[in-house]
Amino acid sequence: MNRSDAEILWEVASVLARDAADVSRRTGRPSADLPPLLFFTDPGRTPRPWETAARLPPGSGVVFRAFGAADALDTARRLREATARRDGLLLIGLDAELAETVGADGVHLPERALGQAAALSTARPDWRITGAAHSSEGLARAADLDAAVLSPVFAAGGASAGGPPLGVGAFSDVVRGAVVPVYALGGIDSSNARALIGSGACGLAGVSAIRAAFGRTET
Repeated sequence: MNRSDAEILWEVASVLARDAADVSRRTGRPSADLPPLLFFTDPGRTPRPWETAARLPPGSGVVFRAFGAADALDTARRLREATARRDGLLLIGLDAELAETVGADGVHLPERALGQAAALSTARPDWRITGAAHSSEGLARAADLDAAVLSPVFAAGGASAGGPPLGVGAFSDVVRGAVVPVYALGGIDSSNARALIGSGACGLAGVSAIRAAFGRTET
């Protein structure tokens, strides 16, 4: 990937966020101050994720998924420093204690843990609480979230690889019935991101494509 890929991803993410904000204003449905772009970390696919976080556009978000890594605390602290410098959002995957320790902005819940959202929101009303969903049934359990992340939109690797891709049409149909803003995740890159404009997504989320586009110094 090259610089144009980064520009395309950020442009599309910003358009989606703007359109979602317009819908929120028209419908009166409350919407949190959400970043247009979410970078999801993965121990295998995003080594040294703080370097990518440090190069994201200002106002982007990072979701740190430690998956039990021994260096989780050190990595989380590096990510907090990087996101703070870029006026960015840092969410910690599932681990509220780690989020408290590093001063993160909230947590991201896997679909199996969406039931924790209400208690977390009550205990920490200042936090952003997001969660994963893979179907309309999953989104139906997302009412206590600030936003949901629906995947996979396109064929994807990692945690989203097990399910068949929704495609833009089915993604749009599912999002239409959602009660919270919804990010698009799964197989998104500069070649297909524009297809999501008008889909109802509030922004883009990604792993490898975001690392490839933003994770190295421009030459």
